[in-house]
Amino acid sequence: MPINQIVTPLDSAVLETKEQYKVYFKIVTHAFTELVKSIAEKKLCSYLEATVVKQYCELMSYSLETFRIKYLFDDEEKMRIDLTESGFPNYLEFRYLFNDLELREEYLSKLPKITDLKEEFLETLLKNRRPIADRKLQQAASIIYYASVKQTHIFKRFVQGKVLEVTDDKYNAQYMVSWAFYDVIQNRPFICFMYFDLHKETLDDYRQKIYQVLEQTADRNIDLDMMAYAIDKKLPKLWPKKIKKMDLGPLHSVFAKDELIVTHAVLDAIVKKNLDLSEFALSLQIDETGTSGNFTEGSFFNKQRLQVWGPTNVQKYILAPHRVIQVFYDTIPETIHQLTQEPIEIPPLKLTHGA
Repeated sequence: MPINQIVTPLDSAVLETKEQYKVYFKIVTHAFTELVKSIAEKKLCSYLEATVVKQYCELMSYSLETFRIKYLFDDEEKMRIDLTESGFPNYLEFRYLFNDLELREEYLSKLPKITDLKEEFLETLLKNRRPIADRKLQQAASIIYYASVKQTHIFKRFVQGKVLEVTDDKYNAQYMVSWAFYDVIQNRPFICFMYFDLHKETLDDYRQKIYQVLEQTADRNIDLDMMAYAIDKKLPKLWPKKIKKMDLGPLHSVFAKDELIVTHAVLDAIVKKNLDLSEFALSLQIDETGTSGNFTEGSFFNKQRLQVWGPTNVQKYILAPHRVIQVFYDTIPETIHQLTQEPIEIPPLKLTHGA
């Protein structure tokens, strides 16, 4: 079956063959690797932010590799992918990872010992000169999966970063805190930053309160001004200065089935043989808002200082290999000219024979 024949529903689709999954994992892993490099090299954010982005993307890359191992030889279950304005796994897959790892010892006890499996593989390949049975390969992959995967390295629905002191005077703030989340509706990862001061409070006494409020109010994709107001309202001792949100995606590839202009440009070029099946583009959007003053809200005995937030500055980028960028300029120049800067060129993905 051709690689672009996808089973719906589109927000929780499964691919038909293992070959399709091999190509999929290569594309999404390559995209994330190049995203981290580009953010740092093109200085799309500060050095401190780029360092934090790298850490969150490493969690995402680790999770993708875990998915690859998990489903490598599993003929019963297939990974669900959101093909509509995402290109990433359905958020439920991350929950399934945690469920699996909580039952790690139970699953491992039902699998053969590693030494026994190695001996059997050697005897089959060297002595009997026969290929390894798929069932045995599945057992080997399962042992690797359950024995080596670390739960702390998985990208969770909400990932809390540490509060860091800021030495750069650009934001005129004492501290910066980061967090990331995997939006359950859009099935895409987001990374956020907030620069702030503390008023009549120490960081040690207020840190846990900050973490609690962020997880309660900023764990999903909402308008940045709404997120900023909600955080400001629930943390009266924290005076935010600037909030930034990075939307990592969507991924536009042969596996996408949405109505986005960029996606259709990629798919049309693949159909016309102008692009290989492995070609893709990755969208990146950075929203940023800062304070322009403050006002007091509440009664005389219960006043709270709140920030006046300025308009949200939206920066849009596209990362793609050279051939894809050429296609964009030929077919959708108006869309490309609306970007914050010219498309960021990244190396193409080279697929070997048989993916």
